[in-house]
Amino acid sequence: MDWLERTAKLRQWSRNGTRAPHKPLLLLYALGRFQEDADGALRYSTVEEDLHRLLAEYGPPRKTTPAYPFHHLVSDGVWEVHTDRGPGSPGSGVRDLREAGAAGRLAPDLRAALRREPPLLGRIARLLLDLHFPPSLHGELCESVGLELEPTESERLSTVRRQRDRQMRERVLTAYEYRCAFCGYDGRIGAVPVGLEAAHVRWWAFGGPDDVENGLCLCSLHHKLFDKGVLGVGWGSPRSSEAESGGGHRILVSQRFVGHSPAAREHVTALAGRPLVGPQPGVRPVAAAHRDWHTSQVFHGEPRPVTAATPLQS
Repeated sequence: MDWLERTAKLRQWSRNGTRAPHKPLLLLYALGRFQEDADGALRYSTVEEDLHRLLAEYGPPRKTTPAYPFHHLVSDGVWEVHTDRGPGSPGSGVRDLREAGAAGRLAPDLRAALRREPPLLGRIARLLLDLHFPPSLHGELCESVGLELEPTESERLSTVRRQRDRQMRERVLTAYEYRCAFCGYDGRIGAVPVGLEAAHVRWWAFGGPDDVENGLCLCSLHHKLFDKGVLGVGWGSPRSSEAESGGGHRILVSQRFVGHSPAAREHVTALAGRPLVGPQPGVRPVAAAHRDWHTSQVFHGEPRPVTAATPLQS
């Protein structure tokens, strides 16, 4: 049985690029627990809080429940559920799972395969990460689910048909003249830029292309906050000259973000409503379709109202 192919084909609710990472998150969590206890089961009432936290932090902005993947992952052949009454899931309702004493774990054949071939666990985990989350979140997501993976894994996975364009980073950083589009940071050591990254607006895992219209040059801090939905990109009412330079785009800051320190105010909340540092003349800014996808699928909650803020100089 090809477990990588089965992992790549997890059935998920999908419509117009909507994120539904419920099953991948549960499977990553189960792999992490398998490393701790290969025979242990995950009682829903015990792990519900952990799964809620994962969905809140790495799932879609809309409200959701961990009961959904706990029940439905069974149909993908990688997960099994037992209750106090015997095998089989009682349903996808939270009350159903709690009252029946539902407990889940990796399917028997998958557990046997992981015992026979220990590197398979890392390959499955990396495939899930690559298919459903941006690289900036991989490390902390592994920590969140208790996964310990090898630092590097260079083998090519046949189930991932799209290959990333290695020139994407250089094209995006050049387009933005090696400055963070949110704060203007442009640090270097000698001639080498440091702390600057090319962020996909529409995530590569969700069909985002490797081109400049889907990219932003961001410092490491703002890249992470952008991928976590703290920061976003909106559209103001630009003058024609602003539109040509990308100045029509404005920075969104989530109302759910809380930070009381001067650093949090300066580097995050004070950005609300500021114009982006646009790309150099002749380069098209972020495409509306990619911007709108990020706003609906990644950005959390409503944006903070614009306060009197000093625009960044571009």
